[in-house]
Amino acid sequence: MTMDSIATWHRVAKNHDVEGLYQLIDEAAVFYSPIVHSPQFGKAVVGHYLSAALFVFFNDSFNYVRELHGVGQAILEFEVEIEGIKVNGVDMIRWNDAGLITEFKVMLRPLKAVNLIHEQMGAMLKARMPSAVK
Repeated sequence: MTMDSIATWHRVAKNHDVEGLYQLIDEAAVFYSPIVHSPQFGKAVVGHYLSAALFVFFNDSFNYVRELHGVGQAILEFEVEIEGIKVNGVDMIRWNDAGLITEFKVMLRPLKAVNLIHEQMGAMLKARMPSAVK
């Protein structure tokens, strides 16, 4: 993601723009969930996880509080309140020369938040994902 891609990511997240999200994901992308122990591979699967996250995480209280950018990578720390629980997390994103996401890793704290996200993402994924990708 170039700086334009970072701006696009922010717009996509804020607007829950699923179509725009898929345009940012490389075909061979990998997603590392704070809940699922194994990496998730491919644009379709990564897109399903990240599109579900758009609706679970990105509410009116969501805020990126720190961003560190490097060549081909960024670390974005965020805070959000969901059902009265304050969630603190980090999105670690890598991208290729075309500006497409190749790796997306999410880290969360505290444990109460991890448990809540596990429940909410599970419900959202079940509702949104085709059975072939569950």
